[in-house]
Formats: sequence, C-alpha cells, structure tokens
Amino acid sequence: MKYPQEQLDAIYDKTSGKCHICGKKLVRSNYGVLGARGCWEVEHSVAVAKGGTDSMNNLLAACISCNRSKGESTSRTARARNGRSRAPYSAAKVSKIKTGHAVSGAAIAGLATLFFAPELFLVAAIAGAVVGYEIDVD
Repeated sequence: MKYPQEQLDAIYDKTSGKCHICGKKLVRSNYGVLGARGCWEVEHSVAVAKGGTDSMNNLLAACISCNRSKGESTSRTARARNGRSRAPYSAAKVSKIKTGHAVSGAAIAGLATLFFAPELFLVAAIAGAVVGYEIDVD
C-alpha cells in the first residue's frame, strides 16, 4: 500500500525512528529501499490476514527484515524473539518521561540532603535532576 508522506512521518515518529520489533535505528528517507542502511516498511501490528486494519493505531515502523520475518505472528511474539517487551517510545513520550525522572531525582536528592546537610540542598537537587534526566528510558 502506498502511504502519503505525512502519514509515513507520523508512523516513523511513533517509535522515534526505531524498529518497533528489534529497536534498530531506521533512516526516514530509506522507506521501502531494500538493502539500504536503516531501510524500513510500515508494519501492521495486527496482521491484515488476522483482521488488522490500516488505521494509524495498527501501523508501526519496522525494519524490512523484521517486518518480513514477523509474518502473521503478533507484535508481542515478534518483539519477544528480539528480547523486547514493548515498542520504543515516541520522542514526545521520551521527553515527558525524562522530565519526570529529573523532577523525581531533584526531589529525592534535595530532600535527602535537607535533613543531613541543608547547605547542600540546591547542589544535591540539581545533581539529582541531572542524574534523573540521564536515565535511559528505552
């Protein structure tokens, strides 16, 4: 099926440009370019043969080799074969999670020092925020 560029961009962005099955980084411009580095296709999470549709919530980016080897199996099964339990997060979701980690890190570090070394509160809160933000979410 031919997808308009706007839809391809949205599908690619849903997983931050990573294959939702193996997590490999994809190249946006290599959509459907077999053999190219980071080549990818649109993959139906629920296969059309199993009743899946072309609605956006059923479409994900997958490297060509993962898409073609998945066949009619479920996305969960295909990801499990690659040691993954979920699709990569979108950039917006990653940002939201990282911000939450930074706030939590600042609060925990700040409160911990407030009782033992109040003069280090600000330094500890900043350090906690930095450490929290740097936690890998994928």
